[in-house]
Amino acid sequence: GSNKEASGHNEEGSSSYKEGNDDVALKHFQAASAVDSALGEVHYNEAISLDKLRKHGEATKHFKIAQEKANGNKAILESKILLSHVQ
Repeated sequence: GSNKEASGHNEEGSSSYKEGNDDVALKHFQAASAVDSALGEVHYNEAISLDKLRKHGEATKHFKIAQEKANGNKAILESKILLSHVQ
Protein backbone atom coordinates (compact mmCIF):
# COMPACT_ATOMS: atom_id res chain seq x y z
CA GLY A 1 0.00 0.00 0.00
CA SER A 2 1.03 3.59 -0.52
CA ASN A 3 0.10 4.81 2.95
CA LYS A 4 2.90 4.05 5.45
CA GLU A 5 0.60 4.15 8.49
CA ALA A 6 -1.90 1.77 6.89
CA SER A 7 0.91 -0.53 5.74
CA GLY A 8 2.41 -0.54 9.23
CA HIS A 9 -0.88 -1.50 10.83
CA ASN A 10 -1.42 -4.17 8.17
CA GLU A 11 2.03 -5.67 8.87
CA GLU A 12 1.45 -5.60 12.65
CA GLY A 13 -1.93 -7.22 12.13
CA SER A 14 -0.44 -9.94 9.96
CA SER A 15 2.20 -10.71 12.59
CA SER A 16 -0.40 -10.83 15.35
CA TYR A 17 -2.64 -13.06 13.22
CA LYS A 18 0.20 -15.51 12.58
CA GLU A 19 0.86 -15.63 16.34
CA GLY A 20 -2.79 -16.46 16.99
CA ASN A 21 -3.63 -13.08 18.55
CA ASP A 22 -6.82 -12.64 16.57
CA ASP A 23 -8.26 -9.74 18.59
CA VAL A 24 -5.00 -7.77 18.34
CA ALA A 25 -4.74 -8.55 14.62
CA LEU A 26 -8.28 -7.33 14.02
CA LYS A 27 -7.57 -4.03 15.80
CA HIS A 28 -4.54 -3.42 13.56
CA PHE A 29 -6.47 -4.29 10.40
CA GLN A 30 -9.33 -1.99 11.47
CA ALA A 31 -6.83 0.81 12.11
CA ALA A 32 -5.27 0.25 8.68
CA SER A 33 -8.71 0.31 7.07
CA ALA A 34 -9.57 3.56 8.89
CA VAL A 35 -6.38 5.17 7.57
CA ASP A 36 -6.73 3.92 3.98
CA SER A 37 -10.02 2.23 3.12
CA ALA A 38 -9.01 1.82 -0.54
CA LEU A 39 -6.71 -1.14 0.10
CA GLY A 40 -8.36 -4.44 -0.78
CA GLU A 41 -5.71 -6.40 1.12
CA VAL A 42 -6.57 -4.63 4.37
CA HIS A 43 -10.28 -5.42 3.99
CA TYR A 44 -9.40 -9.01 3.15
CA ASN A 45 -7.22 -9.35 6.26
CA GLU A 46 -9.91 -7.72 8.37
CA ALA A 47 -12.46 -10.17 6.96
CA ILE A 48 -10.27 -13.20 7.71
CA SER A 49 -9.83 -12.01 11.29
CA LEU A 50 -13.55 -11.42 11.69
CA ASP A 51 -14.28 -14.87 10.28
CA LYS A 52 -11.86 -16.47 12.73
CA LEU A 53 -13.61 -14.61 15.56
CA ARG A 54 -16.94 -16.01 14.27
CA LYS A 55 -18.26 -12.58 13.25
CA HIS A 56 -19.42 -13.90 9.90
CA GLY A 57 -21.79 -11.08 8.94
CA GLU A 58 -19.07 -8.48 9.38
CA ALA A 59 -16.58 -10.76 7.65
CA THR A 60 -18.83 -11.06 4.60
CA LYS A 61 -19.13 -7.27 4.39
CA HIS A 62 -15.35 -6.87 4.33
CA PHE A 63 -14.83 -9.78 1.93
CA LYS A 64 -17.17 -8.01 -0.51
CA ILE A 65 -15.23 -4.74 -0.14
CA ALA A 66 -11.95 -6.63 -0.59
CA GLN A 67 -13.32 -8.20 -3.75
CA GLU A 68 -14.34 -4.77 -5.10
CA LYS A 69 -10.95 -3.22 -4.28
CA ALA A 70 -8.72 -6.20 -5.16
CA ASN A 71 -7.34 -4.52 -8.30
CA GLY A 72 -6.79 -7.89 -9.95
CA ASN A 73 -5.09 -9.48 -6.92
CA LYS A 74 -5.70 -13.18 -7.57
CA ALA A 75 -4.87 -14.15 -3.99
CA ILE A 76 -7.94 -12.17 -2.95
CA LEU A 77 -10.18 -12.83 -5.95
CA GLU A 78 -9.62 -16.60 -5.94
CA SER A 79 -9.64 -17.04 -2.16
CA LYS A 80 -11.84 -19.97 -1.17
CA ILE A 81 -12.88 -18.34 2.10
CA LEU A 82 -13.83 -15.12 0.31
CA LEU A 83 -15.80 -16.99 -2.32
CA SER A 84 -17.63 -19.00 0.33
CA HIS A 85 -18.77 -15.75 1.95
CA VAL A 86 -19.78 -13.77 -1.14
CA GLN A 87 -21.48 -16.45 -3.25
